[in-house]
Amino acid sequence: MNWLALSAALAPVAMAARVPFVIGGCAAGSVAIDHLPALDGWPGDLRIDARGVTLACAAELRDARLAVVNAELRRRGLVRGWRDETFAVVDPGSGQRLARIERAAARFWGTLTLGAHVNGHVTDDCGRPTALWVAQRSDTKPTDPGLLDNLVGGGVPDGQTPWQALVREGWEEAGLTAAQMQAARPGRVIRLQREIPEGLQVEDLHVFDLALPASATPVNQDGEVQYFTCLPVPDALALAAGRAMTVDAALVTLDFALRHDLLPAADAACLAVQLAPMLAGSASREQGP
Repeated sequence: MNWLALSAALAPVAMAARVPFVIGGCAAGSVAIDHLPALDGWPGDLRIDARGVTLACAAELRDARLAVVNAELRRRGLVRGWRDETFAVVDPGSGQRLARIERAAARFWGTLTLGAHVNGHVTDDCGRPTALWVAQRSDTKPTDPGLLDNLVGGGVPDGQTPWQALVREGWEEAGLTAAQMQAARPGRVIRLQREIPEGLQVEDLHVFDLALPASATPVNQDGEVQYFTCLPVPDALALAAGRAMTVDAALVTLDFALRHDLLPAADAACLAVQLAPMLAGSASREQGP
């Protein structure tokens, strides 16, 4: 196969064109050098020097200060697709929570975000996957409108774990109850880092697998999915290797194929080598606080 999704995900990021974004002594993200002029004029809040951009305020003031800056960046068109949803800003190494920001601003700041995805599949009598559920995103989605997606996939907001977000999204996107989602099994965590029009996407994709009865029919609840289709595995993998799926969903689908031994040996070997640098651990069904 021609792994276009992997090529897009593994395209080198010109980090020389970005500088660190530092909070509390931690490199929480990065900012494009071209955007540094837009961050001038915030005395006491943002310090710009040879080390990068530092949020220089007390911990209890970080959220409010960033909210003001992000509102101005939105006004200038540098933060797009505003969601009115907050994401945590964390230290990528330790996971320590440093602040929270509007979801749409995460790409501007290059901060680590979390995603939760489900490979919804149908198996044969031996438990081998034979078909995969694929969703088409709404044409009104702020990111990747109209592209194909996994059965369930979404960002993890501040205050939720990937598992909690997955259960919530299961109902919102596919009409699957919390009881049905309990059957989801953890896969792996894929760290995706790539340049996108909104900035830099750095995201840990927490991958889960969910076997569904052949009679099951997902039903979208929140208007974010246009339709679902259940495709034979080879057809779904062909879409994942091309340009029809979001890069996130394509990687999640290809990883599923690799873990379940659904590829010819040569393709599996090639995919394993390319995917290896992106693996960040194993997903967890933690319930959270």
